[in-house]
Amino acid sequence: MHYPLEITAGPFHIPAHLLFEMLAYTLGYRLYVWQRSRSRDPINDEQRWQIFMGAAAGAFLGSHLLGVLERPAELAQFNWLIWLDNKTIVGGLLGGLIGVETTKKVIGVHVSSGDLMTFPLIVALAVGRLGCHFAGLSDGTHGLPSTLPWAIDFGDGIPRHPVNLYEITMLFALAAAIRFREKQGPLPNGMRFKIFMIGYLFWRFFVEWLKPAWFFPFGLSTIQLACLAGLFYYRKTIVHFAS
Repeated sequence: MHYPLEITAGPFHIPAHLLFEMLAYTLGYRLYVWQRSRSRDPINDEQRWQIFMGAAAGAFLGSHLLGVLERPAELAQFNWLIWLDNKTIVGGLLGGLIGVETTKKVIGVHVSSGDLMTFPLIVALAVGRLGCHFAGLSDGTHGLPSTLPWAIDFGDGIPRHPVNLYEITMLFALAAAIRFREKQGPLPNGMRFKIFMIGYLFWRFFVEWLKPAWFFPFGLSTIQLACLAGLFYYRKTIVHFAS
């Protein structure tokens, strides 16, 4: 396979990354709508849209802010193009979380809003990561060189860890674990989303060492510090599961 992959449709050449990113948003949203139609949502339509707006604003700011901080060397040459080009899922999730919780306080919602978003997020992330994989080296989410038999050459002659495929596998394993736990008995309100966030943050903390990231002298990257901050936020839930 040639990387980055492009989909040819007549005279048009569409980057697979863009196509899968659009597909991720579409499938994630459709799954959310389907789930909500089959559940008793204690949050009304108006409040849901307000929460969505808060999540979108927080995710946009968090994703781009952490994406810029992920590459400190570029800060001295900061411009709006760098801001728009750099984004990260961890920043989007944590920024979205802050946006949601802030919005809920403003509008007076006191129940969890994340459970309905858990599986849509997992599907959207998995489809989006497939797009990142097809983008190859141009996306900047590839792994370090590797001699493992499943390492992939993205076009520069160097086999690398297919970290995006690792993440897709992890996401579906996480979804399966959540479903298995739910079949054992109903989870408390909000616990489905908490399990997802804790699992994803743990994953991103450790997989960062398989990526060509920038690390501070004490051995951690900006993404890893953000993951630790998110895990600290969920510390009570982590202690509850560990006990």
